[in-house]
Amino acid sequence: MEFGERNACLLEELIMKRIKVLVAKPGLDGHDRGAKVICRALRDAGMEVVYSGLEQTPEQIVNAAIQEDADVIGLSILSGAHRVILPAVTRLLQEKGITGVLVVCGGIIPTDDHEFLKQHGIAAIFGPGTPLKNAVKYIRENVSKERVH
Repeated sequence: MEFGERNACLLEELIMKRIKVLVAKPGLDGHDRGAKVICRALRDAGMEVVYSGLEQTPEQIVNAAIQEDADVIGLSILSGAHRVILPAVTRLLQEKGITGVLVVCGGIIPTDDHEFLKQHGIAAIFGPGTPLKNAVKYIRENVSKERVH
């Protein structure tokens, strides 16, 4: 195998192993600056990022995750509806038989609600001021190795 062919194979392997993240803004929350910042940080860290946009329903988010074959779903929520909307996303994933997708969230979520969300399938909660590198590191260390492309 020539040097160029070997490099092409290595590049293809690297691309195939990129973590794919769907970032979504569930509910009626209309502020997406934080979601766009995390999208940029994840992309800069070498992940493939799909941003679904504002005002997504749990059904739209899960369908997009399936369509995009996402390894991670990142939910950004500021509206206060996190106790209803976020468990609906994880429940729909289960109902559709989707396993191994890491679900994380960020936004304004009271500390008192963290345990409730974790019990409902939210793996990590990143609040205001969380260093971007911490979110990147958490995803890299916790994404299901079987799902990575």
